[in-house]
Amino acid sequence: MGRIKSLEEIKAMVRERTGKQNVFRLAKREDVEPVLNRLTSKDPELWAEEWSRVAKRYEEEGNLHDGRGEREKAREAYLMSYTYYTIGRYPVPHSPGKKECFRKSLELFVKAGRYFDFPMERLSIPYGDKVIPAYLRLPPGQGKRPVVINFGGIDSYKAECFPYDEALLQAGLGTCAVDMPGVGESPIKGSTTAESLFSSVIDYLENRPEIDRERIAILGRSFGGYWSAKMAFVELERLRASVVWGGGIHYFFQEQWQRKSTNAESYLMDHEIARAMAFGLSDLEEIAAYFPSLSLKTQGWFDKPSCPMLIVNGKDDLQTPIEDLYILLESGIPKAARVFPGGHMGQTPETFPTIVRWLKRELAESAGAPRQI
Repeated sequence: MGRIKSLEEIKAMVRERTGKQNVFRLAKREDVEPVLNRLTSKDPELWAEEWSRVAKRYEEEGNLHDGRGEREKAREAYLMSYTYYTIGRYPVPHSPGKKECFRKSLELFVKAGRYFDFPMERLSIPYGDKVIPAYLRLPPGQGKRPVVINFGGIDSYKAECFPYDEALLQAGLGTCAVDMPGVGESPIKGSTTAESLFSSVIDYLENRPEIDRERIAILGRSFGGYWSAKMAFVELERLRASVVWGGGIHYFFQEQWQRKSTNAESYLMDHEIARAMAFGLSDLEEIAAYFPSLSLKTQGWFDKPSCPMLIVNGKDDLQTPIEDLYILLESGIPKAARVFPGGHMGQTPETFPTIVRWLKRELAESAGAPRQI
């Protein structure tokens, strides 16, 4: 099992990620440093309190601009407030303060969303007697648009799809941001049958008149890559393309890897809590016992047909074994793949642009064109 990081190690990683990646992508060093200086322990309530202090300042600034009708300034301030509330709930809202940060992060993201260049529609997609909250954004134009169902992993929720959505929209692709099972506002926990959540999302999108039902794709990042891989098999007739970006498939779910990778050096903190919460489990022992049942090989999917699939990861990933990328390539129909340098997800400046180009090409065919299965 990986080693639990000290407070100073956590602070060093936050400094390294500020302005670059994860929920820290939009964070500013002049905001971050005072917070780190005030953090005297790893107490989640203190963490939530200190990041909320910065978030509230930007929230008030956004309200001021909003009242003056200064749309662009309001949007930017609200996005900054959302960012710091999101850091406050990171990686998962497992304490009262973090839960409140999560609630506020959604509130501020929706406030910012009123002023996005590509309008955002909040959806409540039917799912049995529950609903699946989602954010739909479509590029301008006439006719039916292609859509990418977009989601992250155990600690990256639908609002964190924002920078990826922006790039997809610039490429002319619509986006439907959702939470993978077990995280954010998902109505269900992860399980061996939780892919039904995504099937309900497809049901909904197919019935929207402005969406081309023949050009729906799915993009899962990190743990979310597991669900996009499974959906490529489950919904091969309804999905035009699937991107598996850093997701575990088989080896990832084995007990040996779980014990080795939980609290990996590349993960900031509370990795075990985040993995367990997504599946309604309590600790590493329960994770190690349950996760092998999630393997797509064990479930018998590998040699079945799938929709076109792109598999992407970093060759030195400490959280998801690179072997899972190769085992997918070694079975079933031919698939596309790209291995990048670096760790989890292979996050280089060219990684996501490569994914966007692939999706744009796969979704470029006119409706009614024959599927390449």
